[in-house]
Amino acid sequence: MNGMIAPLIAFWRRIPKALLFGAAILIQCALLVLMVADRMQILREGVEVTLQTQPVDPRDLLRGDYVVLSYDISQVPAGALAGKPANARHPDVFVKLAPRTDGVYQAVSVHAEPVKVTAPEVLIRGRVGNYGGSCGDDRRRFCDKLPIKYGLEKYFVPEGEGKKLEDARNQQKLRIVAAVLPSGRAAIKRLLLEGEKVYEEPLY
Repeated sequence: MNGMIAPLIAFWRRIPKALLFGAAILIQCALLVLMVADRMQILREGVEVTLQTQPVDPRDLLRGDYVVLSYDISQVPAGALAGKPANARHPDVFVKLAPRTDGVYQAVSVHAEPVKVTAPEVLIRGRVGNYGGSCGDDRRRFCDKLPIKYGLEKYFVPEGEGKKLEDARNQQKLRIVAAVLPSGRAAIKRLLLEGEKVYEEPLY
């Protein structure tokens, strides 16, 4: 084994440091491009759903340049999942959403695996948090109520403009429009303040 490692170490030492540094920069740039492309795919191809925000604990205020968001769908009854084994402490789940008469989407049911939906229903993927999947004697079962995060819990805003959104959020005057892919991945597309668009993500 040592006979194999030594030549590799010698080869590694012969590579110019500038070349290694350049390769590291290229890899980081490629990863950044992939992340941006992934988000753009969600925003361009995802089905739009409108979600109602909810007040947030006053101890969890604006942090830096983003607003903390919570939704009607952030707490979902486990339904048929309650008491069933979870595959992780914070398991991934799929929440079926359907629009109310006012166009705002609400949670209809929650599932451990993807299920078929019929338009205008949408399936959004989330992760159970705060030990919502750690109930029962073995701490490996779904609780009766599931706190779920969807990756939609932060929205970055220009410096100094977060207070207005915080106030609107706490008065339930703020809604977001999210784009959701068939896989369940979602991203915030725009913010609505009393029904009027105040921020929209560029599609590049």
